[in-house]
Amino acid sequence: MTAQFMYYAVLAALSMLLTLLYAFWWRKQFEAHMTAIFILIPIANLAYLLMYASHELETATSLMKFVYVGGCFLPWLITMCELALCHIPVSRLIRMTTLLASTAVFVSVLSAGYSDVFYQSLTIDSVGDAMILHRQYGPMHTAHYVCVVLYLIADVAIPAYTYYKKRQVSRVVLFLLFLPIPITIAVYLGGHLVANTGFELTPLSYVFAQAVYLFIARRMSYYNVSEMVVESMVQSGETGFVTIDHKGRYLGSNQTAQEALPALSELAVDQRIGSVDALQQTVVTWLEDFKKSGGTEKFLFAQDGVSDDEEKIYAVSVDYLFDGRVQCGYQVFLQDDTKNQQYIRLLDRYNSDLQAEVAAKTERIVAMHDHLVLGMASMVESRDNSTGGHIRRTSVGVRLLVEAIQKDNGLLLSDEFCQHIIKAAPMHDLGKIAVDDAILRKPGRFTPEEFEKMKAHAAEGARIVHEILSDTDDDEFRRIAENVAHYHHERVDGSGYPKGLKGDEIPLEARIMAIADVYDALVSKRVYKEAFSFDKADAIIMDGMGTQFDARLERYYCMARPRLEEYYASQREKS
Repeated sequence: MTAQFMYYAVLAALSMLLTLLYAFWWRKQFEAHMTAIFILIPIANLAYLLMYASHELETATSLMKFVYVGGCFLPWLITMCELALCHIPVSRLIRMTTLLASTAVFVSVLSAGYSDVFYQSLTIDSVGDAMILHRQYGPMHTAHYVCVVLYLIADVAIPAYTYYKKRQVSRVVLFLLFLPIPITIAVYLGGHLVANTGFELTPLSYVFAQAVYLFIARRMSYYNVSEMVVESMVQSGETGFVTIDHKGRYLGSNQTAQEALPALSELAVDQRIGSVDALQQTVVTWLEDFKKSGGTEKFLFAQDGVSDDEEKIYAVSVDYLFDGRVQCGYQVFLQDDTKNQQYIRLLDRYNSDLQAEVAAKTERIVAMHDHLVLGMASMVESRDNSTGGHIRRTSVGVRLLVEAIQKDNGLLLSDEFCQHIIKAAPMHDLGKIAVDDAILRKPGRFTPEEFEKMKAHAAEGARIVHEILSDTDDDEFRRIAENVAHYHHERVDGSGYPKGLKGDEIPLEARIMAIADVYDALVSKRVYKEAFSFDKADAIIMDGMGTQFDARLERYYCMARPRLEEYYASQREKS
């Protein structure tokens, strides 16, 4: 076994070993041109071995053509690989033009032995046990050198440009991309010095470049962040994926997805995913929503038929499936989101309980506030020996009027307004606390001077209500309560007090209060009069419509009248 044979055999074995390592470490994110490099180099080096093991010109000529598979296409592949690794886009026109140039050179190589386009002559000589090829080059060999030189210039320029312009490429990788270049240049310049020894340096440079690119491939797989994250998620078993083509045909899924969607196991590859009923409400629906929303929809999916302890909840997302740059279908990802959703449920329950507790405490505080106001109103009423039970009765009267209004709601009152006026009714006479006992407890009718002092209770009541409710968050209720206290003695013809307001100048809540207040005064016994009959009280109220009372409230008073009379009749029976 000659030294020449051992030299080429060792290089061929090393290149095959490096390719096997590359295959062992291969990941789908490895650059495609780099994979082609690792395929071509063992072929070229094996061809070198067989060529120099042969001592027949015809056999050597045929094997030399396999050698040039590497010599013609490896420079192109290395340049394309550098562009991809440095994230430099290249147009399809440039890519195809350069590939065609390399292909043209290789076609000329295939003509060796038949024409002098690449080799004008090729002979074999022997020096001891070594076989030596003597070549005389043709014009296409010069073109081959031109292509190689141009690729070498590009291979120097690409890392240099990337180093100064791009920050998102590893400096270590850039150095490694540059490292084989001086070796390659040295091989081409020094190849003639050893040409007559039978030991070519090109296969040695191939093995060196292969070792460098193997290290680059390992490093670059770590820099492809998106691919690594997705692969890590899938490998962890927490993420399932389903792939479907544009026509809705099933392409595949992983174990996690099949555990989440057992119906996937019923599908055969290329079967329409909608053909399984159990997937209609899940995968098919997700795809339809994704198409409608343009990719913004996210979904939650919980497995059916499992206990709460075994339940798994998945966060589902849909995206397009790409083959290189070509969009070829859809991919569905199912991320195990059980712990997160359980935590959210726990927070929701806690918030619900907290809200319920706050609502209950707020309700108690509001009730205490209402009782305090009612207590003050009752205290004021206790000083007036002519209006016993007036607050309670007028409050019922307001409620009955408001309920009548709500039946057809021709006045377009909101539920909040109705609740507020009913709640404010007991506060309408709070101003009487400021009226002198001598006037308030007088057993007969007031003199004009006394009546003027009595009329002051309306404005004073508004002031007291404002002070009581000054810290409330409900501004609307405070306004209604102040208006009820302030203006319930106004008349629509402008002859009321304290402001002499007319018509709609009087707040609606005060106009409603006025009817309930006067009706109670008419049908209740006072120190200066007996209780009027319901018919007489009704006649007085109806006669006041349009002068004392708002005529638009007449129909609602009439609707409420039967219930008013029923209520007051029950009060008379009790007394």
